[in-house]
Amino acid sequence: MIHAECYVKDPLAELVAVCDIVKERADNAAEKFGVKAYYSVQDMLEREPDLDVVDVCTGGHENGSLHYEPTMLALEYGKHVLVEKPISNDIKEAREMVAEARRRNLYLGCNLNHYFTPPAERAKKYIEDGEIGELIYCLHKMGFPGGERTYSGPSPSPRIKGYPYFHVKAFLSHPFSVMRYFCGDVTHVQAFLGRPSYRKKAGDVMLSINSIHVRFVNDCVGYLLSTRGDTTFGLGGWWSIEVGGTLGTFCIENCVEKVTYWPAPRPADAAHPERLRLGASPEPIVTHSGITDFGETFPRRIHAFLEDVTNNVPREQLRASGRDALAALEYTWASMESYELGGALVRPHPLPPP
Repeated sequence: MIHAECYVKDPLAELVAVCDIVKERADNAAEKFGVKAYYSVQDMLEREPDLDVVDVCTGGHENGSLHYEPTMLALEYGKHVLVEKPISNDIKEAREMVAEARRRNLYLGCNLNHYFTPPAERAKKYIEDGEIGELIYCLHKMGFPGGERTYSGPSPSPRIKGYPYFHVKAFLSHPFSVMRYFCGDVTHVQAFLGRPSYRKKAGDVMLSINSIHVRFVNDCVGYLLSTRGDTTFGLGGWWSIEVGGTLGTFCIENCVEKVTYWPAPRPADAAHPERLRLGASPEPIVTHSGITDFGETFPRRIHAFLEDVTNNVPREQLRASGRDALAALEYTWASMESYELGGALVRPHPLPPP
C-alpha cells in the first residue's frame, strides 16, 4: 500500500494495476486506488503490455525469499523493476537478478531508501565539496529501541521463526548500503554476532546483536552495530552514522532529522597530546531537515527511481541499483561467514561490472 500511494501521488507515474496472490488484498488495493487487480504476476504482465515499471513488494522468509521469481519474470517481459530490500535472502539469486537485468539492459533498482533524505544529501555534499577530506572512519548504529522488559518471546511469524540470520539478512542491507554510499566499496569484513541471555532462555535463535568491523577500498575503517530491540541507543537515536575525515566530520541522527558538521581544528587550536592539550574545533554546524516521519523516505526514493527511468540515465548511474543492493548482500554474506569462522577476516565476493 505504501508504494502504491507513492506512485499515485507522483507526477512521473500512473498506477495501472496491483497484484497479490491473496485475492482479498489485491481487491482491496485495487478498489482503493481505482485500478485493476491481478492475482498472478504473469497474468498481469501478459494483460498489461504497456507497463514500464514493476514494483516488487513481496516478502517471504527473511523478508526476501519471494523477490526472485517476480523480479526475474518482469525482467523476462522487458520491464524495469524496483524491488524491496534485501534484494533476496539468497546470494546466488541476487547475483542472477543483477546479471539478468544487465543482460537485458533494463533498470533494476532496490528500495534502499535510507539515504534518500535531506541530511544524507547535505552530508554527501560535504564529502563532494572536500569539507571532510580523506576519509578516516565510519561509525553506523541502527536498531529498534527496546530491551529485556519489551521482549515478548520468539516471533511466531513464518518469515522469522527458526531463522537465526533473519535480522542479519532482513536488516543489514540498509546500514551496509548507507556506509557504502558515503565511503565506497568494502574490501574486508569481520563480524561477531550474538543474542542476549533472555533470548537464549526463551529458545529464540535469532542472532539479534550484530557487531561488524569493515575496511573500505580507500583504507577508511568502519564499524556497524545493529540490534533488534535488545537495547536502546544513546546519542544519535535509533539510527546514526558518523563519518570522519582529515578536514571534518559529520553525523546524521535518526536518519531523516538532522546532520551536524564539525570542521577540523585550525592550526592555532591543534591538540598537543604531550602537553595534555586536547585542542578545539570551531563550533559545529547543525542542519535540521524539519522532517521527523521516516515514512517520507519512501516517496523520495521512488521518485528518484522514476526520475532515472524517465531520464534514461546510463544504467550504471541508476541510484540505489540492484548492483548496489547486491553489494550490501555480499557484505552480509561475508559477515555470516566471518561469524561462522569465529570472527575471521573475510573478503566479500567481487561485484560484477557496473
